[in-house]
Amino acid sequence: MRNRGDDKPAALLRLVATGRAESRAELARLSGLAASSVSLRVEQLIAAGLFAEEGAGASRGGRRPRRLRLAREAGVFLVADLGAHHARLAAADLAGTPLAVSDLRCDIAAGPEATLTLVVESLRALARGHGLADVPVRGVGIGLPGPVDPATGQVVSPSRMPGWNDFPVRDHVGGLTGVPVLVENDANLMAVGEHRRSWPSLDNLMVIKLGSGIGCGVIVDGRLHRGRGAAGDISHVRILSEATVDCSCGHPDCLEAHASGAALAAALTAQGIAVEHPSQIVDLVTDGVPQATSAVRTAGRLIGDVLTALVNFFNPDALVIGGSLSNAEPLVATIRGVIYERCLPLATRNLEIATSRAGRDASVLGAGRLLLGTADTWIDRVLDR
Repeated sequence: MRNRGDDKPAALLRLVATGRAESRAELARLSGLAASSVSLRVEQLIAAGLFAEEGAGASRGGRRPRRLRLAREAGVFLVADLGAHHARLAAADLAGTPLAVSDLRCDIAAGPEATLTLVVESLRALARGHGLADVPVRGVGIGLPGPVDPATGQVVSPSRMPGWNDFPVRDHVGGLTGVPVLVENDANLMAVGEHRRSWPSLDNLMVIKLGSGIGCGVIVDGRLHRGRGAAGDISHVRILSEATVDCSCGHPDCLEAHASGAALAAALTAQGIAVEHPSQIVDLVTDGVPQATSAVRTAGRLIGDVLTALVNFFNPDALVIGGSLSNAEPLVATIRGVIYERCLPLATRNLEIATSRAGRDASVLGAGRLLLGTADTWIDRVLDR
């Protein structure tokens, strides 16, 4: 049965962009539209510079169909995945595939206006530097290391982001760019990107991001589960610890206060081992520095304890561990060991626990997939030109 809205040009664009359809016949089959209606829509999309039709696709009997793809001039998405001291920037096609990527040093503590202005200017420079200045920008995606209200695009009570609370990120970036803007928690973007790239056949997925902070994105029945914006936020789950540590949220003994990259860096620095970024912790572990190895194993036990309850409760098909700390093998091994030891056998019987397969661009892929959902807001305007 055809879903309402499948006859819209944006729905056909999404089918081609996501690789589900490569011909007019496949568009007709998947959308439920008559072949004549699909041909009319496709001709409109080709005339508007959104589709290109070329070569020949695979035959299912009879004449080989011409292959549909997104045209180069269809547009790009600009995406920034912000961390505490850096941002991963990308220009991606409408399928979410990165065309150009770069890293930007920036301090999120500088506040939202200065940070977002720098990010938008750097995204434009990235596009220009890779020959994309003439390609229209169809949307901008911003990933942030804090809770985001999906209804307003505002950051709500974030840790280690002074000046960002209730700041209207979506409206501000929209004012700077004049295009649709997606604002999302960074772990949620990672979850969507991992699901799209590496686990598309699985319905239920948990993706843990271990970097300066700790985040979790949840895929339920193949879709991102946001709740009211705080779904998957495990960083402020209270844990049991011998020493009390106050968290930036104002409460004692949150998971993030003991097991995040920032917490581990502070603990190692107190022991005379200077650490400025979580990736340096991984280097120390690789080099066999015992204090670093001990610290990540302790963090792994704490993280594993929290995840044990969640795995029993949610029963995901896979648990994916990403972020800069995911390269510390003792950390991942400890998390895996705690979960397999403490969870119910039925919960772990077919559970796969793995590190990220999409890597550093997982959030970019996720933002591209979610931005594709905004096509309804601009495609009619393009067709009317």
